Amino acid sequence: MSYSNGRAVNAYNTVGVNSRIESASPHRLISLLLDGALEKIAVAKGHIQRNEVTAKAQSIGRAMSIVEGLRMSLDHSVKNEITTNLDELYSYMGRRLLYANLKSDAAVLDEVSDLLRELHEAWTAIGDQETKPAIAAVE
Repeated sequence: MSYSNGRAVNAYNTVGVNSRIESASPHRLISLLLDGALEKIAVAKGHIQRNEVTAKAQSIGRAMSIVEGLRMSLDHSVKNEITTNLDELYSYMGRRLLYANLKSDAAVLDEVSDLLRELHEAWTAIGDQETKPAIAAVE
């Protein structure tokens, strides 16, 4: 692939991502962020296996930014157990990602990925529950 073709593919992918974000519901945005964090962790794991230190650090840094963004998006004005637990979980994941980065520890990346997958499954189930009444009303 030539340089200009590579730029064209990157531009196309960027437009696709931006379109998905602009048209997404708040629920879908959280889902996209969880997907993004999982993707960055998977990429970082590959970098660890290939001993690509700089690329590993960049991928883990992006995953950490996403997790921190999820943490900051919590509505802290609502004082309940779910918000508190998610805040603590996101904080824990951030610390574990930092450790994984410092030690190039793929097992810790797996741990955080497992936590993110569980969150993603729960988040998807919530979305399914929210859309069922709307679908039933249309039928």
